Amino acid sequence: MFVNMLEVYKYREMLKNLVIRDLRTRYKESVLGFLWTLLNPILMLIIYTIAFKTIMRMDMPNYSVFLFSGLLPWTFLQTVVSTNTSIIVNNSGLVKKIYFPHEILPLSATLAGAINYLLCLIALFIAMLYFHIDFTLSLIYFPLILLIEIIFIQGLSLLFSSINVYFRDVSHIVSILFMAWFYLTPIFYPLSMVPEKYRHLYELNPMTKMEQSYQAIFYYGQAPEIKGILISCAYALASFLLGSFVFNKLKKKYAEEL
Repeated sequence: MFVNMLEVYKYREMLKNLVIRDLRTRYKESVLGFLWTLLNPILMLIIYTIAFKTIMRMDMPNYSVFLFSGLLPWTFLQTVVSTNTSIIVNNSGLVKKIYFPHEILPLSATLAGAINYLLCLIALFIAMLYFHIDFTLSLIYFPLILLIEIIFIQGLSLLFSSINVYFRDVSHIVSILFMAWFYLTPIFYPLSMVPEKYRHLYELNPMTKMEQSYQAIFYYGQAPEIKGILISCAYALASFLLGSFVFNKLKKKYAEEL
């Protein structure tokens, strides 16, 4: 694994170019262009707020900020993993023609997604100002939580992208997985609303502690629980180690399967 990381570093210029290409092409043909980076999360926020605050009557002060603080990292996760699941297959011409560490492909999409997420935070900060939610020192924990999520996402990306080369139905399975995973993660509702007898099952969800950490930082203005950070670290490392192992085992025959 250490050797792979060194090899990726040697191809850092290629990685940078792929990240820039991803960011440039994301909204290239649209009229509003890069403004969609802000408009997308704002439109999502309005829709979900109407659905959960008005129709389902979530009784929380400044509910929009609570929802937004959890929805943005979830969108980051879902968008990047869904994209990366097919990224090796979609770049089959590149994989077969030239040599480069194939880990660069999912990593470039992960980094581009992280940059897009950071830009989306502008909309969250505007919402915090609008609802008079204070910016506290808890924000210093944000880079740590984001790094943990990036490692977790990269692990899933390596795992699914490698398996999808051999079993193309993985992309459809991932879509269904995320649909169920979203509702079983405390994003639009606090964990306190879950009946006590089911909470231990939520603790098994890798995104539960990460979502609570983001909500603690932005909504509650508090430092995340150390236990939650450690649990998130464990899930992220497990994801990355498993994904790297499977990717290294399967990448030797990518050119034959594509």
